[in-house]
Amino acid sequence: MTTRSDISQHPDLAEMRSRFERATSNPAAQGVEALALLTGVYLAASPWIAGFSGLTGLAVTNLILGIAYCVCMSGFASAYERTHAMAWAACAIGAFTIVSPWVVSGDVSTTRTVVNNVIVGAVALLCGLAMAAGGRGGRKPTIGPSSMS
Repeated sequence: MTTRSDISQHPDLAEMRSRFERATSNPAAQGVEALALLTGVYLAASPWIAGFSGLTGLAVTNLILGIAYCVCMSGFASAYERTHAMAWAACAIGAFTIVSPWVVSGDVSTTRTVVNNVIVGAVALLCGLAMAAGGRGGRKPTIGPSSMS
């Protein structure tokens, strides 16, 4: 015979929710989120801003990556406890943005595309890492008799 318990009142869950609330309510986290959203918008528009929209393969890649990055990073302010794992997807998007001039088919590795994508990709990667690390503050897990209760 098993009994079901309501986990919504568990003290660890309440502590985790308050930690996530603290992680997103500080000005640094809000600044990182704003920078991340601006980075995603710029990434999507960068082929037209930096002037390589004629390279269709990379232009479409940057447009899709920018939109995906904005979607990944947009949920943090309202629901960090459910969306913080998407920061790792944002890190992957940032890393792919860095290498995309050499990976996308066609000869698109011009100076303009490389400089643009390396800088934007590095900013995107750093913002993703900052958001992924944002919820790690607070109480560290302990192993011992006190953690058994």
